[in-house]
Amino acid sequence: MQPVRLALPHVTGRTEGSVVRSSLARLIAAGAAPSRVSLVRATGLSRTAVNTHLEPLLRAGLVVEDGQAAGGGRGRPAHRLALAHRADVVVVADVGTQSARLAVVHLDQTQLVRQEIALDIALGPVAGLDALEQGLLGALAEAAVEPSAVRCLVVGLPGPVDAQLGRPVRPPIMPGWDGFPVSDTLRERFGCPVLVDNDVNLMALGEARARPPEESPLLYLTIGMGIGGGLVSADGSLHRGADGAAGDIGHVRAASRDDVVCVCGNVGCVEAIASAGAVLRRLQTQGRDLATIEDLAALLRSGDPGAVRAVRGATEPIGEVVATLVHFYNPRTIVIGGLISTGSDDVLAGVRSVVYRRALPLATRNLLLSHSILGDAGIAGGVAAGIETVLAPGNIDALLSH
Repeated sequence: MQPVRLALPHVTGRTEGSVVRSSLARLIAAGAAPSRVSLVRATGLSRTAVNTHLEPLLRAGLVVEDGQAAGGGRGRPAHRLALAHRADVVVVADVGTQSARLAVVHLDQTQLVRQEIALDIALGPVAGLDALEQGLLGALAEAAVEPSAVRCLVVGLPGPVDAQLGRPVRPPIMPGWDGFPVSDTLRERFGCPVLVDNDVNLMALGEARARPPEESPLLYLTIGMGIGGGLVSADGSLHRGADGAAGDIGHVRAASRDDVVCVCGNVGCVEAIASAGAVLRRLQTQGRDLATIEDLAALLRSGDPGAVRAVRGATEPIGEVVATLVHFYNPRTIVIGGLISTGSDDVLAGVRSVVYRRALPLATRNLLLSHSILGDAGIAGGVAAGIETVLAPGNIDALLSH
């Protein structure tokens, strides 16, 4: 798994034990301060204070001194600080409509297991979370990790989520999940912090953290059975909005298409007109023998003229919505994800064409539009969010006590 950048802590000069220990651990984990001297510079604390709060991290085996730090200058060489390869793990579940991708990862971002399990989201939250629990336990067993070693579980769901409460909020394609306490349920089963978020938010976070910082703000757009978006600010943090609804662009109205009814109940939503699911249904009504988006992606890879034409037609309304977002949010990077975008370059080329035609030069002169550089951006985002949660001030001392 490609390592992702971790967010740097907001160093305030406060000397509360857990805050300082968290800051030291996160600076070391991010590679921003790989020696005692650089920790002093990064935090503004005295050498004595840094050594005092670093000692519990070393004693607990969370941090190790190994080798010589680069750029030590004159005098005695500085020892390199790094997170130790302990038993503690973060587990990530990127849940889709028919399956879930799982990963078990050490805090130093060493991946132990990555697998995919069947999970039908339409069966409801009870059956869905039971299947997810069994899949997670199976992944932990394959990694030879005890469930008690899980320090954080991160779950991405294919619908709007109240990330503070860890509950889906009126998800259009998740019947029965509205308001279900996903986070609380999994916390009871695994005994660790549980983060629940919209899956596209995690994809956006993973993509932004895998790229240089100067490529943010970033808008991640995924085109699947629906259309979703995730926004990452210039500082590398997710922008969820007041109620977690930021980036839900699939239900933005496309111009002059009031004849198409969306699953949300409105008419003319770009998701109902131009998603991969909409293209698939359109081809099915034309007599094409297609059952899944995977079938559609295979046709695109083979250069099937009918599939290519249908997808190219869908890029026009998507591009119109993205052009509007370019003016409103002014991202530095727009990433197009989803199976049909990886199946061919037609989606990216079509969206790019509309954006550059419709948006003004000031908003597009430094704009980068590209495919995802990750094989699984949702997993990468979950790893970043999970590790940062484990090393947060509210959790660092519990981690040291294990």
